Amino acid sequence: MQLEGKNVLITGGTRGIGKCMIKELVKGGVSHIAVIARDKQNLKQLSEEFQDVKFMRIAGDVGDIEVLREAAARIEDKWGHLDILINNAGIVSAGPLEDIQDEDLYDQVAVNITAVLLLTKYCIPLLKSSKEAAILNISSGLGLLGMPFYAAYGSTKAAVRQFSDSMRRELAPFNISVTCSFPTATDTDMMEKFKGRVMDSPEFVAQRSIEGLLNKELYVIFGGEDRLKENVMNFEAPEEFDKMVAQNYEDRKKASLGHKAV
Repeated sequence: MQLEGKNVLITGGTRGIGKCMIKELVKGGVSHIAVIARDKQNLKQLSEEFQDVKFMRIAGDVGDIEVLREAAARIEDKWGHLDILINNAGIVSAGPLEDIQDEDLYDQVAVNITAVLLLTKYCIPLLKSSKEAAILNISSGLGLLGMPFYAAYGSTKAAVRQFSDSMRRELAPFNISVTCSFPTATDTDMMEKFKGRVMDSPEFVAQRSIEGLLNKELYVIFGGEDRLKENVMNFEAPEEFDKMVAQNYEDRKKASLGHKAV
């Protein structure tokens, strides 16, 4: 797949990995980008920063169904079709499950998976109108490995993985590819609490994820060989993986406290 001339819709595109993906898209020749984000000022700044791009700015929360419907309706009206959908927006609220506020649990489900389901649903007719279309879903390394104190977040990201597999098989007859990306710790606002740790740069994650989309890769998994080995152990010897995780239980709990980004 080539980027030049493509119509793209991305959620959460004003900062972090999302904004870096916009840079990659523009570098590849994309000039029509619809962006759903909550901050109107940040949306405006995109137009100022990328002056050759015709942005469709949709201000709102992806957890709001009407915002998602509006996005699809405006794209149909202005462009008639969509070539690439990038479900990137995500939030996290970590800690012992019993201590997380009910509203934070609901919000993680709404933003991290319900919005992905609904926006994809609304965009499928637009994607089918493209000669060659693609979906890129941003999951997480925690969508591959169930870790303590990230039960809610990890569950939503695991659902994104499963959804990606299902839609890839459902949309295959329509020449619509589906790629799922699994970033590990990335140096963004979401990981502000962990400044000082070794993390991937958002630029690297964005570049590699877009590359995966263009190459029609099924999965883009970050974390290197260690992450791949952990995935195998988690599947083939879960009790052994449990023991490994338990060795740092208290440290993991302490690190998760206060890890909230919305």
